[in-house]
Amino acid sequence: MPYEPPTHSVERSLRRAGAQVVVGLDEVGRGAWAGPVTVGAAVTGLRKAPDGLTDSKLLTEKRRTELAPVLADWVTAYALGHASPEECDELGMTAALRLAATRALEALPVRPDAVILDGKHDYLGGPWRVRTVIKGDQSCICVSAASVLAKVKRDAMMAEIGLDHPEFGFADNAGYPSPVHRAALEEYGPTGQHRLSWSYLDALPRWSHLKRSRFDEPAGEQLSLGF
Repeated sequence: MPYEPPTHSVERSLRRAGAQVVVGLDEVGRGAWAGPVTVGAAVTGLRKAPDGLTDSKLLTEKRRTELAPVLADWVTAYALGHASPEECDELGMTAALRLAATRALEALPVRPDAVILDGKHDYLGGPWRVRTVIKGDQSCICVSAASVLAKVKRDAMMAEIGLDHPEFGFADNAGYPSPVHRAALEEYGPTGQHRLSWSYLDALPRWSHLKRSRFDEPAGEQLSLGF
């Protein structure tokens, strides 16, 4: 299906308001049952984007894998931050996203003057100057770049984790719900890579004793994360 390619429109508006370094942020793994949540941060300047760049979810796995090294060479700077499954359980998803995003931003070789954050909710907050953009991963070049870099890296991490847990099919499902993943959970129970406060455990009576109390997210920020 044809799509409108991302642009620098939001970045230009932030630059006109005085920001010299603008970074795009996007997350992957928010709704997964296993593995970290990962946030990508990309600084692109105003150069023309590589052909075909868009939200990682709109690209095939083959195209994402081909595009990621091109982007890594093309961007001005990029970094990735992760929050572990344990941190997702202990902190709740909003705080875990903030932690992963902060780790990504602090790993950049330059400090951004402004952040373009995909979505409508600012989970990052101060001291960062944040502009939220709904579907920013499709409309903003720097957010699209962050999206692809984060997705390809996390998928590779989950494939490596899957070598120790072949029954769960992590190389294919990246820790998200799938028939193979569900069946393995019912048979073997959660691994050390699973988030134990997620509601999928409500449907697994055999393993319900492993369930951790959910962290109460602020109103309006909770996600449906179960079967």
